[in-house]
Formats: sequence, structure tokens, C-alpha cells
Amino acid sequence: MAETKKYIYEIEPAKPEQGEIPSIGPAYRSIFAKDGFPQTPAGMETCWDIFRMTVEKYPNNPMLGHREIVDGKPGEYVWTTYKEVYDVVIKLGNSIRHCGVGEGGRCGIYGANCAEWIMSMEACNAHGLYCVPLYDTLGAGAVEFIISHAEVSIAFVEEKKIPELLKALQNTSKYLKTVVSFGKITHEQKEAVEKLGMMMYGWDDFLQLGGDKQYDLAKKDKSDICTIMYTSGTTGEPKGVLISNENIITLIAGVNRFLESSKEELSMHDVYLSYLPLAHIFDRVIEECFISHGARIGFWRGDVKLLLEDIGVLKPTVFCAVPRVLDRIYSGLQEKLRAGGLLKRTLFGFAYSRKFNNMKKGTKHSDAAPIFDKIVFSKVKEALGGKVRLILSGAAPLASHVETFLRVVACCYVLQGYGLTETCAGSFVSLPNEVQMIGTVGPPVANIDVRLESVPEMGYDAHASTPRGEICIKGKTLFKGYHKREDLTKEVMTDGWFHTGDVGEWQPDGSMKIIDRKKNIFKLSQGEYVAVENLENIFGLCSAVDSIWIYGNSFQSFLVAVANPNQGALERWAQANEIDGDFKTLCENPKAKEYILGELAKIGKEKKLKGFELIRSIHLDPMPFDIERDLLTPTYKKKRPQMLKYYQSIIDDMYKATK
Repeated sequence: MAETKKYIYEIEPAKPEQGEIPSIGPAYRSIFAKDGFPQTPAGMETCWDIFRMTVEKYPNNPMLGHREIVDGKPGEYVWTTYKEVYDVVIKLGNSIRHCGVGEGGRCGIYGANCAEWIMSMEACNAHGLYCVPLYDTLGAGAVEFIISHAEVSIAFVEEKKIPELLKALQNTSKYLKTVVSFGKITHEQKEAVEKLGMMMYGWDDFLQLGGDKQYDLAKKDKSDICTIMYTSGTTGEPKGVLISNENIITLIAGVNRFLESSKEELSMHDVYLSYLPLAHIFDRVIEECFISHGARIGFWRGDVKLLLEDIGVLKPTVFCAVPRVLDRIYSGLQEKLRAGGLLKRTLFGFAYSRKFNNMKKGTKHSDAAPIFDKIVFSKVKEALGGKVRLILSGAAPLASHVETFLRVVACCYVLQGYGLTETCAGSFVSLPNEVQMIGTVGPPVANIDVRLESVPEMGYDAHASTPRGEICIKGKTLFKGYHKREDLTKEVMTDGWFHTGDVGEWQPDGSMKIIDRKKNIFKLSQGEYVAVENLENIFGLCSAVDSIWIYGNSFQSFLVAVANPNQGALERWAQANEIDGDFKTLCENPKAKEYILGELAKIGKEKKLKGFELIRSIHLDPMPFDIERDLLTPTYKKKRPQMLKYYQSIIDDMYKATK
């Protein structure tokens, strides 16, 4: 890199091969690991130790909470202590063992986040079972595949997901023998399951199954697999990622080092809102971190429309989110600003500029404009409960304008991270008070090594003055392979280095910017290569669209797109141009499409895109891309093959009409 690397240092130079310029760049490590990688606490070897040691230290601390329903209305959070949870976990483990499932057995968990989910997971940890989470948004086909592929013998299921599970049971009876509801079961459900040769229990009945018998806990090692976490699958069948105890405890040690370096250590007083899927590695490791500190975990009610209300009651201190959630918060705040009077908008604009300019000069966010924090921005903080000190975004790229806005107005640290299931979540995270890191995912965490590998076919050179290439990671957070897919494991692992498939760009200070996806490139008919994710990130800066999917192929010379327009922006445009119609009707209006294309073209011109990278035709879908239509994964990544299938006729029509 051309300039000094403030937050990383070189540990291994590039090795030329036969005098040629190597394709692999130097290996770097976080400056926070200058004195060595962080060590896990004495005695903490496994995920069970995380929970066990906390119970011993903080038995009476509140652990798991939910909103109590009083007279049909949600009230305050009520809590179960660490010791109370432990007692249920021991009973649960005895009942699992009574069913003949022992060390190395596979236990499925299917449903939304709740106390029973965590208890089931801890019972797996206690007895050396492989925990196999299933997203609560998965349909019967994916559930059937995972149960059979992982050879799940016992499954815990959320009460309302039982009908979906029943659809998958017919072809899983070879492996699945016991089904346990988080709540109650009906006589008809029990009968349907028993006809297939399985047993089914309600939660309370299952807890009594083990009786007074005490089964010995399994002897566990840090190298043991603790979970098979299936990727959400943007293409093809989900892959079972084998995660070990060591992966998770190493990650926790790295998170603790990062928070200590930032003077933001977790403590028993912290509170976390559990709403991101526990079936995803991001939320799983965050909750393990909170458990390791004896902190509180409160569960949402499962309705995104009620999320802010749950936040207001729980008052979390740390808020983790995927960009889609933060985009909604940003859009809501923008609408409130537009609805306010001229005086309010003027005051907000002045306060925003003053604070952001001070932050760019290096002033901490808390000192950049304390008076404006109290009289202008405090309402934003109150909307998030009033106690949030850290917002962490992960799972997908966060738009720079959203990150910038929230860093200024949220009155707390807003950080963007990057990681994969295969790297046990967080591998990079941006730093507090470093405004220049907006748009990046920050430097590496303090327990991995990172290097870039050139991608010549995409024009990315790991040895250029601004190094770009595929991100490769090495360290003890790396997975142990794909379950039953050694071929796929060999594809992504080389000499201990994991190839992420994501293209990154080292910044001068040592932070990483994700700029592309290696696999998501295609060639247009004139021979030009197009990096589709990079373009989507650029066009995503357009305030007139909420989300965009771009398509092209080697039989066509130009790009087309499907976009979810921003309803407020489109309706304001229609009003200004005296065009009538509801949102759906406006999306069908050719003039509206011209307007959106024009706004996208402005962004393209501003970012100096080439002509073939601009969008020639667009379809406006008033319905946001969603999981229900199988267009997104549970972590809101686009499922490109499925999107192509869903919009195929529309794409064909756009190409015919534009020729």
C-alpha cells in the first residue's frame, strides 16, 4: 500500500513464484494483535463452558426475558435467571438422553428466537450434540433437505411452525425419531407424527420425560463440532458449515479484545435484543458473547412492525442489525424530517453539518455537538430505547449514506462488520470515532490473518498501489469444512487460507472495503465484463430506490434491472408532475420508469461509470424483494437464480422492447 497502514501490520510478504509477480499479496494482522492473538479465559474450552462458568459466577443475574402479556396486551419484560435456565437445560438434556440421543447426535432447532431456543442449544452443548439450526423462514423442502442431510434424530420446533414441519416429515423418518414443541401440541398433530413411527411431545411433558435420572455430561474438547450451520443458499442447496467449539470461543476472545481496545467492554449490565435469526452465525456468536458476560438477552415478539416498540421497552445497550433494518430506520427518520416544518428542517440541517464536520476533524461523536445531541438528536436515541451505545451492522453491505447519517444522529457508535458463516461471523469491523472508515468494514479482528489474491479476469491486482483482490482469511475461527462435501471444502481452502469469494480493497489506514463478489460477474455480448454487485452498491446510493437487482448476459449488449422504488420519492415526483394514481399504478407508469432511470443515470455519471454499466431499461416492483417469494435469503441477500426465474418474462419483455 502506498501510505502508512495505521491499523494493520505485515506479517508475511508475498512470495514470488519463478521470478514472476505473485498473484497473492502480503498477509496482514490487526494492530490490536501486535502482542499476540487474544487468549480465551482459563477453563473456557467449549461453548458449554461459556454458559457453565457464567452460571457459577452470576447465578442470580437475569438471563432470558420476554414481554409478559397482561389482559391481552404486552407489558414489561419478565426474566429468567442464569441458574433457572441452567436447571431447565439439565432437565432438557436428561430427556434428550432418555430418547437415546447421545454425544455426536444431531439436534434440529426450527423456529424464531425465544428462551426455549437458547435452552435447546445449551442442552446440545452440555451433551456434545451437534446443534442444527433451521431458519424459521425455511419452507418444507429446505427443512426436509437439512434434516436428512444432517441426519437429525431429534428436532425442537416453534409451536406455529409445526404444520410446516409436518409437511417435511414423510421423507425424513429414516433419521428423525422425536419431535418436541416449544409449546403445546394437539392430539391430531401427535397422531400424525406417530403414524410415521416418530414420537411427539409438548414442552412441559418432554421436560418430565427424563424423570429423576441424571445423565453424565459429555466430555467435550475444543476441537469438537458444536453446530452444523447451514448457509442460507443464494445458489443451489444449502451447505452445512461445520463449526467447532474452538471457532466460537476464539471469536469471543477477539470480540472482547476489540471492545477493550475501543473502551467499550461488555459487562453484566449490558442488554441485548434478540431478533436476528439465531440460526445465523452473526446472532449466535453475539448472544454467546453476552452470555459469557452474564448480561441480559430479551426476545422480540416476532413482528418487525412492533420492533421499535419492543426496543423502547427493553432499552438495549447494544443493537445488532442487518442493513435492511437500518434502511427502514433511516427512511422513517427521513420521512419525519420532510413532514416537519421549515424551521425544524433548518435546525436539523445546521446541527447535522456542525456535528459531522467536527467528527471529520477527529472529535469523538459524544463531544462533536453535545448541545445539539440534547435538543435535536436525542429523539433518535430515545426511539432506540435511550441506552444504546453501540449499533453493529452485518450480514450485507450497509449503504454509506445510511451509515453516515446514523453515525451523526444516533448518539452512539455505528459500526459496520464483515464475516461469513465459514469464518464464524465477524472477521472485520470498523472502529469507533474513525469517520474515514465509513463505507468500509474496518480492519481485521485480532484473531485472524488476511491477504488479498489478484483476480486478473476482473482487473483486480493485489500488488497495485491500491491493492484489490479476493479476500483470503486464516485463523482459528475458520470452519472445519462442509458437511459431507469435501469437494466443496477443497475448492475454498488452500494451505489453510479460506477464499471468501468477496473482492476487497485495502484502504491506506488498513481498513477493508468490500467492492465486489468474485462469482457475480458476467460478460456482455460485446465482450465487456460487468461486476453486478459493485453496480448494485453504486446504484443503491440513489434515494429514489430502496433496492435494485441488475441483470445482463452474454447474448445481450446492455443491462436491465428490477427495482423497488422508494414510495415517498415516487409519490412526491408524481405530485410535482401532476400524475395521479396509487403507488402500484405509478410503478406501471412509463414516465415513472423514465424518472427512476434518470435518477440512476445521475448516480452513474457521478461515479463515472462506463456506458455499458448504465441501465437501459427498468421494471418497478411495488412489492419489496422478500423471503416469501424466495427472492432473498433469511439474511436478505439476493438469490440471483431465483430472481432470474421469478422475473424472467419481465426481463424478456424489457430486452424485446429496448432493441
